[in-house]
Amino acid sequence: MKTTLRYFSVVGGAIVSILLFLLASASDNSGFFDRYYDWLLLLNAAVAGSLLVLVGVSLFRLYSRYKSGKFGSRLMTRLVLLFAAIGVLPGLVIFLVSVLFVSHSIDSWFNVPVEDALESGINLSRAGLDRAVGELTVVANRTVQDLAEQPVGNERAVLAQVVKNESGMQNAIIVDAEGGLVVSARASRSGNLSADLPTRDMMSKVKNDAVYSAPEGGSELRSDLVNAPVMPQAEAAGQLRLRVLMAIPDKVQPNGTHLAPRYLQLLQLAPSQLAADGETIRRAYADYKERFDARTGLRKMYIVTLTLTLLLAVFGAIASAFLIASDLAQPLLLLAEGTRAVAEGDLSPRPIVATSDELGTLTQSFNTMTRQLSDARSAVERNRVALQNAKAHLESVLANMSAGVMVLDHEFHLISCNDSVERILQQAGVTMIGQKLNEIEGLQEFGVAVVAAFAAQSAQSAGGRNLARLHWQRQIEVPRQSSSVEGNDLTLLTRGSRLPVEGGSGYLVVFDDISDVISAQRSIAWGEVARRLAHEIKNPLTPIQLSAERLQMKLEDKLTPQDVELLNKGTNTIVNQVAAMKRMVDDFRDYAKTPPAVLEPLDLNALVDEILHLYISGEGNDIIHPQLGAQLPRVMGDATQLRQVIHNLLQNAQDAMAELPAGAPQPHIDVITEAIHYQGADGSTRTAVRLAISDNGPGFAPKILARAFEPYVTSKARGTGLGLAMVKKIIDEHGGRIDIQNHVDRSGASVLILLLKLAPASQNS
Repeated sequence: MKTTLRYFSVVGGAIVSILLFLLASASDNSGFFDRYYDWLLLLNAAVAGSLLVLVGVSLFRLYSRYKSGKFGSRLMTRLVLLFAAIGVLPGLVIFLVSVLFVSHSIDSWFNVPVEDALESGINLSRAGLDRAVGELTVVANRTVQDLAEQPVGNERAVLAQVVKNESGMQNAIIVDAEGGLVVSARASRSGNLSADLPTRDMMSKVKNDAVYSAPEGGSELRSDLVNAPVMPQAEAAGQLRLRVLMAIPDKVQPNGTHLAPRYLQLLQLAPSQLAADGETIRRAYADYKERFDARTGLRKMYIVTLTLTLLLAVFGAIASAFLIASDLAQPLLLLAEGTRAVAEGDLSPRPIVATSDELGTLTQSFNTMTRQLSDARSAVERNRVALQNAKAHLESVLANMSAGVMVLDHEFHLISCNDSVERILQQAGVTMIGQKLNEIEGLQEFGVAVVAAFAAQSAQSAGGRNLARLHWQRQIEVPRQSSSVEGNDLTLLTRGSRLPVEGGSGYLVVFDDISDVISAQRSIAWGEVARRLAHEIKNPLTPIQLSAERLQMKLEDKLTPQDVELLNKGTNTIVNQVAAMKRMVDDFRDYAKTPPAVLEPLDLNALVDEILHLYISGEGNDIIHPQLGAQLPRVMGDATQLRQVIHNLLQNAQDAMAELPAGAPQPHIDVITEAIHYQGADGSTRTAVRLAISDNGPGFAPKILARAFEPYVTSKARGTGLGLAMVKKIIDEHGGRIDIQNHVDRSGASVLILLLKLAPASQNS
């Protein structure tokens, strides 16, 4: 609680500094504070409420200590009340005086007849502006009379004379009834004359009243002096102009016809001194009105700020009382607490009071008395924690090892094992604990091999060799426990050594599942065999075929019909078998020498759709049903090799359909592409593309399922077993994954391909 009080004292001081700065700036920017008064009020209320809650909690804690009779609570209560009174009473006096001063002084600032003087100045500027508009109206009236007296065609000369004679005249124009320009005269060629044409509202007014006159433009008189329209050109230039629009009397042409209605418009700049004086008076009046309107908010801001300052002062006084009382009573409280702790067996040192008086010396002596016992107890605790950490570390290492670890007693009963044993052997470790290794269901062969290995080790050590340094290693085949892959054994690289266990000696067995390594070695070996067979077999095939065809050609005309028939039959048999061997040799060659993949951005949907056109007739009775995902990202792949993969998988699925028995469901093959999201090793979310080909055929045989990707493993009578092996090799070169599985809830199997390498984002748009 003491630390909390210190923190809140610092925060309270910072808030007070900010509010004092805002208070000092209020007189210069009262409009800003009037706009944001509500936010500042909420901030002040929140701070005051927080301080009130903290003070209330502190007082409640002190009251609880006082009622419970805790040692030192009476002294703390007296000190808190004393210091609180010292801080609160002067603060209240200053607050009351400040509130009275602010309430009377702000109102006195606006008790001068400034507003009447400013309004008089505005009226004076408006009168001058009206006078200028009236003078321009007189000029327009005179010009209209001149235009009425002049013959048709002299209008431009009359307008030019008006622009020349009148000071500040910008232009004089004649417009038709729609406001269109008829004749014009300007003081200068600069400016856009079309922007000065009268608006539709002006034309309506002049048609009704015969005269339209008004000032326009300029910010100095637009909002406060007159309700004048603002023309775009005048607004952009910031100039105050006078506009007069007056109807020209009807005039008869020499041919007796009447001219269409016409209107004279005069645009003249207002006197510059009048505009400048009007702007000065308007700005002064606006500033005065803003300050006048903000006086109530300013008064509220001062009062709220003073109130908050008072609350902070009260809080500071109470917090200081708590802190000082705590500092004075702390040595006594420490001694009382230390005495009680020692009586309960707690020998930890008490906090030392860094004072030079008798209380400080007493607390230091008390700590010296208990320090030695506390150090001894701490040493024992550290040793215990170190042992627990070492045990936890060892258990963590064993739990996260990929190898299986077993500890056996002298009779080969399983004492303990790590999680990898359950994962590799596919058995629950709880069910195996306490059983003999060679009696565990499914591990009889493994147990017999382990016992035999240790027996052989004992026989080798009969010559006096140190058993502690001996270990054995051998490869053991263990049947899998999963029924779906019961035809494929686990290959375990097993190591064993002796170690002491509780109650005597025991054994340690460590093993790794190297089935995938053996499978990879087998694939490499088959690849080498395929390369050599392809080389050795292909050479004599062509001479055999040519020799058989040559014998047929030479002997066909020299033999009897029966012999010719026999010759043709034998020749065809030789040619067909040679062709079959050539296909097998080509499969060997393709598997042994698959060219490296050339990865390029590839649209998998387009590739699948292109291939399916070769299999789908479109007549509604096709067994292949594509489901291509929308907005599939491009992948990095070799189109030629992926085309071979899809063809191979579709052919396998169709071959599986041919094995369906009579009465089986309608053959059905699904080709599905979709984008999936997975979590990478670094914890980020990544995207991959999955291709799935599923059928409702008989599925993979259990013996084939675990070794389907190995060369020459097949259930087809005429297959070489290289199809899926080549598919896996291509997918591996693409950095992807492939998996096969039988359906659980129905017949059939699925081949799942996951392509992890996506094209760059710039090529996926």
